[in-house]
Amino acid sequence: MRSLDIAATGMQAQQTNVEVISNNIANLNTTGYKRQRVEFQDLLYQNLRRVGSTSSDSGTVVPSGAQVGLGVKTAAVYRIDEQGNLQQTSNQFDLAISGNGFLQVTLPSGDTAYTRDGTLALSPSGEIVTADGYVVQPGITVPTNATAVTINASGEVLATVAGQLAQQNVGQIQLAAFPNDAGLEATGGSLYLATPASGTSTTGIPGTVGFGSVMQGFVETSNVNVVSEMSNLITAQRAYEMNSRVISASDEMLSTIAKLQ
Repeated sequence: MRSLDIAATGMQAQQTNVEVISNNIANLNTTGYKRQRVEFQDLLYQNLRRVGSTSSDSGTVVPSGAQVGLGVKTAAVYRIDEQGNLQQTSNQFDLAISGNGFLQVTLPSGDTAYTRDGTLALSPSGEIVTADGYVVQPGITVPTNATAVTINASGEVLATVAGQLAQQNVGQIQLAAFPNDAGLEATGGSLYLATPASGTSTTGIPGTVGFGSVMQGFVETSNVNVVSEMSNLITAQRAYEMNSRVISASDEMLSTIAKLQ
């Protein structure tokens, strides 16, 4: 019976849906996390009577035909790049991006990764790094005798050095933007890698056209809406149960056939 296989694809699809929802809920407090959404597509159709075929030698045409669908499949898991809330931390090295763009990070392999997680700190040598110790491009070093650091909305890093009246400009953080943010490959650790789907990155100064500004002493929270996720979870669970009932009904029909003598 086709219904057994069809319902099985439905259960597998809803299992994927629940897994994506659970990952969203698990990352409710992950800085810079962007929630995901599953998209489904129907599978191939079996033609019992092909639409548009002739039904007589006089040229009459079947108006609708008879097609039976063979189930559902996962088409994509989209990332929703909606802006998260900005939470004040009062840490002078924390940065939140208000608007479009990603911080650029140099990985130990030498490759460039991208992140919205602005939880930053200083390395032993005074470089601005991520929580994992990866250098934030373009590699800004704060003097060891600096008493305070100011990062303005355009990404300029200004250090107050003891004995100097004027602040010292030690570098400027730049942001990267992509034609298709959803095409970035998530690698874990709140990091993304560029792919052919994301397109080539464009770098620019925060606050200029096409780039968001940066806010010192803030971080961007996850954009997960827990109420929406719980509603989606209930819907997915009910859909899973209904598909399982289809399998049970098909099993009962097969049992009835088996009892025929």
